[in-house]
Amino acid sequence: MSGTEDKIKGKANEAIGNAKQGLGKAMDNKEMQAEGVIQEAKGKGQGVVGAAKDKLDDVRDDVRDRAKDENRK
Repeated sequence: MSGTEDKIKGKANEAIGNAKQGLGKAMDNKEMQAEGVIQEAKGKGQGVVGAAKDKLDDVRDDVRDRAKDENRK
């Protein structure tokens, strides 16, 4: 899975988690609120993983470009 896909899934899980929290609060359902907190945290984690993957891709591309430049000399 790419970094972008992880970040998109993360945002979706954050949104669903927030909705569950709000719905749980409105219905006085502590279990649903807790599920929402967990799902939101999962989404934030997915976003961090996605950002890390994107950063690693950037570093890999930079190293590859520098190696090509060195080979041209």
